Amino acid sequence: MAGKSVPEVKASKDKYETPSISELQRLLMVNRKSTGHVNEVWPNIYIGDAYAARDKCTLLNLGITHIVNAAQGIYQVNTGAKYYRDTQMHYLGVEADDEPEFDLSPFFYPTAKFISAGLGSLQGKVFVNCAMGVSRSATLVLAYLMICKNATLLDALKAVCKHRDVFPNSGFLSQLRQLDLALTLERRKEREPQ
Repeated sequence: MAGKSVPEVKASKDKYETPSISELQRLLMVNRKSTGHVNEVWPNIYIGDAYAARDKCTLLNLGITHIVNAAQGIYQVNTGAKYYRDTQMHYLGVEADDEPEFDLSPFFYPTAKFISAGLGSLQGKVFVNCAMGVSRSATLVLAYLMICKNATLLDALKAVCKHRDVFPNSGFLSQLRQLDLALTLERRKEREPQ
């Protein structure tokens, strides 16, 4: 969207501590609002549900160029690259269950790379969906913001929650916490004098 400013993501401070899962869940419960089928949560990044994922007309009207389906599979949101072949949209499917025991973390970096490439393409806009647009899709977008935009988990959550009601399950929050701890440690090491 032309003229739209990029949201501010605060850099990690030396005193930053990764919030506990209960603190993250409390944050997610504050200021909850009704959410549509699709919402722009970051410039040119949209999170949506299965309904929006199947609505090619809406996706085309939004100018979506890249799709991440975080609920790919026969018994989930069964779209796939063939479903979008008439749209010129690039597709990445992630077969993930919205269960606390499911390890979504192996998909964090490949999905972040796909989103980054999508945003870097000509007029790139990325749509990330799961069944409800609340847990799996939100987790992957949060991981992208942490990996590619140097956001802390707390800052990423605040940025996304301004635009959409999201609530990653406790297992995904735990995986995001682990990513946050690793990235925070990495950033602190980079700032240390050699």
